[in-house]
Amino acid sequence: MPANLSPEFKRAEEDFRNATTTQEKIIALELMMATIPKHKGTEKMQADIKRRLSKLRNTEEKTAGKRGDALHVRKEGAAQVVVAGPPNAGKSALIRALTGAEAEVAPYPFTTVRPFPYMMPFEDIQIQLVDTGPVAEDRLEPYHVNLLRNADLALLVLDLAAAAPVTDFEAALRAMSRAKVEFVRDFSGEAPEYGVKPKRTLVAVNKCDQDEDDILLDEVRAALGERFELVPVSCETEMNIEELRRMIFEGSQILRVYSKIPGRPADLDKPFVAPSGSTVLDVARLVHKEFAENLRYARIWGSERFDGQKVQRDYVVHDKDVIELHI
Repeated sequence: MPANLSPEFKRAEEDFRNATTTQEKIIALELMMATIPKHKGTEKMQADIKRRLSKLRNTEEKTAGKRGDALHVRKEGAAQVVVAGPPNAGKSALIRALTGAEAEVAPYPFTTVRPFPYMMPFEDIQIQLVDTGPVAEDRLEPYHVNLLRNADLALLVLDLAAAAPVTDFEAALRAMSRAKVEFVRDFSGEAPEYGVKPKRTLVAVNKCDQDEDDILLDEVRAALGERFELVPVSCETEMNIEELRRMIFEGSQILRVYSKIPGRPADLDKPFVAPSGSTVLDVARLVHKEFAENLRYARIWGSERFDGQKVQRDYVVHDKDVIELHI
């Protein structure tokens, strides 16, 4: 089957050949992965791109670790979510509410000066939240670029109690656009400008306890329209904190799959975490390379199939499926 590579893919491939730094190579490979046609004729090419990306990312992480880079945050947990926004929006307080950790909080701007990771529990998994320094029209730290481009989800915080909440938020968006990231509600619609990476985004509208009649919240909704999924929250009253946890999980576009050995009960304590849209074969690769190479079929227990139904390698799994692999 012919690959039928698009002009966008060929341009990204040329950028990769001309790249001189690890980060430039990673960005080019990400663009190649995003623009390559997804069909049987490109499966080997997709696997090669994924292999190169993994190798470069590992190299980048090892280099950062050797030089003791305090601004490098290694991905851990089921997903990585970057928390960003204008000064004094309450990012650290929100992280404390979501994780229970003692993030540094103060009622003045620029309390957070470097990125710091925290783990947010959600049911039986942990999701990494990265607290970052404030973003303003004239302030975007270099580490923001890597974090915003590589995270699974952006959680932007809007301060409803600010003197001009929408103006401050829009200024932060303009600054963050310098990272070549387009913040989107979902990935539908027109393709972004070449080199710009779409980033699935949630917006936490913070300090809603100070807006009893929702007047300010309605103004924010009118100003931002349908661009983002808005979640009104309050760290003081814990309003919608549990709902925000669920939305972070869903926005990260991941799912949980539980393994089962034939003739034994399923292991429901430690799920395998995979990207949404993953197949039985993708899960087999997570379990062990040999399982993927020798996999014949699987049996599935879950919401989309009868219990124990036989499925093939290309079956798309769903969150909380139990899977029994047969080789």
